[in-house]
Amino acid sequence: MTSGPNYYYTWAPARPTTTRVTTSRTELLHIGIAYAVLTFDLIIILSGAGLLFGNTAHFFSLVSVPLILTAAAAALTGFVCHELAHKVVAQRHGFWAEFRMSPFGLVFSIFTATFGFLFAAPGATVVSGMSVVDRDNWGRTSLAGPVSNLCFFALFYVTAIATFLAHSPYFVYLLFLAYINGWFAAFNLIPVGPLDGAKVLRWRTPIWVAAIVVAAAATILAFLAYASASPFLGA
Repeated sequence: MTSGPNYYYTWAPARPTTTRVTTSRTELLHIGIAYAVLTFDLIIILSGAGLLFGNTAHFFSLVSVPLILTAAAAALTGFVCHELAHKVVAQRHGFWAEFRMSPFGLVFSIFTATFGFLFAAPGATVVSGMSVVDRDNWGRTSLAGPVSNLCFFALFYVTAIATFLAHSPYFVYLLFLAYINGWFAAFNLIPVGPLDGAKVLRWRTPIWVAAIVVAAAATILAFLAYASASPFLGA
């Protein structure tokens, strides 16, 4: 999430809404662009060849169908489902909520990816009508995103173990998906600025402590497993 006022939860007069989950053409456009850019970022990261180094032909020679599918799945589960979890919880409680991309954040994410690491601030879910003192709804809405990531972490990590035991080389891609989801959960639970962790901490400190400990442990576990398995990437 970014620090600009247009790209994180904001207090504003309520817009007409119901408890149904709705969307708009604007939201679909914003989340589609953000998803495509983040997928491209992850393809660069997974390939191990930044576009600023070497030649373009070498980069494309490293890209495979499994790698592209893994990047797309990582962006879908780590980012899109994270934001949709915020949106669904907010809308189910009667608030207007839609995703809005951050053009600067998307451009900056491509820039960092070319150097071999990713700092992504593609945008955030904007919520309208939620009182600034309504800690319960802020907390529940904010926690929903990291919880969705942790659920995907568990799914991918268990599936990776099963795939490894079946002697399939694709277990490394599943470990990457587990790592990405663990990292998204842990990063967003940092209690600073507009990140989810700040709102969860203000809501229920014990819940925040439990969530960030689990997310940090998941991230470390998945990273160590992926780092040891990454030489098999693309096998």
